[in-house]
Amino acid sequence: MSTPSPANEPVATAASLQDILARFDRYHPSRIDLTLDRTIRLLAALGAPHETLPPVVHVAGTNGKGSTIAILRAIYEAAGLVVSSYTSPHLIDFTERIVLAGQIISTASLCDLLIEVDAVNGGQTITEFEIVTAAAFLALARTPADIVLLETGLGGRFDATNVVDKPMATVITPISLDHEAFLGTDLASIAGEKAAIQKAGVPSVIAPQATEALRVIERSGEEVGANLFRAGQEWTLEPHDDGFTYRSQNGTLTLPLPALDGPHQIVNAATAVACVEQCAGITVAGPAIALGLTQVRWPGRFEHLSDGPLRKRLPPGWDVWLDAGHNGAAGDALAAALRQINANQPLPLHVIFGMLDDKGPKAFLRSLSALATSVTAVPLADEARSHDPRACAENLASDGVAAHWAPSLEAALDGLKNRQERARVLICGSHVIVADALRGNARPL
Repeated sequence: MSTPSPANEPVATAASLQDILARFDRYHPSRIDLTLDRTIRLLAALGAPHETLPPVVHVAGTNGKGSTIAILRAIYEAAGLVVSSYTSPHLIDFTERIVLAGQIISTASLCDLLIEVDAVNGGQTITEFEIVTAAAFLALARTPADIVLLETGLGGRFDATNVVDKPMATVITPISLDHEAFLGTDLASIAGEKAAIQKAGVPSVIAPQATEALRVIERSGEEVGANLFRAGQEWTLEPHDDGFTYRSQNGTLTLPLPALDGPHQIVNAATAVACVEQCAGITVAGPAIALGLTQVRWPGRFEHLSDGPLRKRLPPGWDVWLDAGHNGAAGDALAAALRQINANQPLPLHVIFGMLDDKGPKAFLRSLSALATSVTAVPLADEARSHDPRACAENLASDGVAAHWAPSLEAALDGLKNRQERARVLICGSHVIVADALRGNARPL
């Protein structure tokens, strides 16, 4: 699957987008304030575009939401269907969040759309995410498509996307601890918030979950009358060396590995297949599912860094990977993926990470640090909410991690290049550092 980048546009247009988004930041004292009231008010003023969308698949969860949506999109497009989507956060360019009939929205079109919605809002209190989400609904409603893939931003119950009363299906990807300040400090509380996207009479496709989370999701789904379709019960997944087998009461599919690295992506792929099966009215044959899996593309998620200026800061033959994961479960999944690679090609591992200050480096690195020869903290470039890398390194070192810090990603790579042995490098911890690496490697999205 190919996601084209927006066409080259005047720098002034991109600057205008940043100016518009900066203005939105002034409409609310907090970056995040979970409620649906403001979104519902604005959508009503816009003519309720969320009520006239093409069929919607609504996806919530902690990890794997974006990958699952990318896989769904690839499968549906392989079947010849027209797909639109709204996801967040973006990797390199804000426009990536809105895909209309298979094309990323242009910067100029997004600016026009945001100006239109801003005028309707009239300066009333609202968060940036809420006003952008309202604009996305407007764009999605105006664009003919066979299906809309909709990702929650944070949580589910009070997420600005949770206004579609009758989606075609809901999907809940694996749930773990993240955003505890907003969703609760235990797995059950977080699962309750995510599970609230389930709707009466709508298929609820549930990925493999921890027992505590699954109980909450099941209870929530039963209370609203959702049709539960659970991993390990209504559908099963059996991985093997060259793919996986998907089974449900409707039959068995033997499918290839998705074109996304890491064993966790097989879970996301099977979850997407389960969703396709449950979407009544849109039939996709097995060959199209298989083709979509081999064509899926989702940059920055356990991605191998190709040759380029950044990659060339290291000696020839070094193995460099990128991943935007930032919580404990993501770190565990990365460690599992690295162990799998290391089984075939053993190399020392050097982790370079940068994280936002509302994330927990210790939880994220608990599995990765056990595999690593070195761990280096770096600041997130041009990001005011970056963790202080020196403090991060000192905090990790106090727990026995071989942690250091560097003033930039480039400096961290330069600090490795004099080592004699060939090695593997993982650059991780945030969308920001992955985007920085891709830009530094001069590779377009």
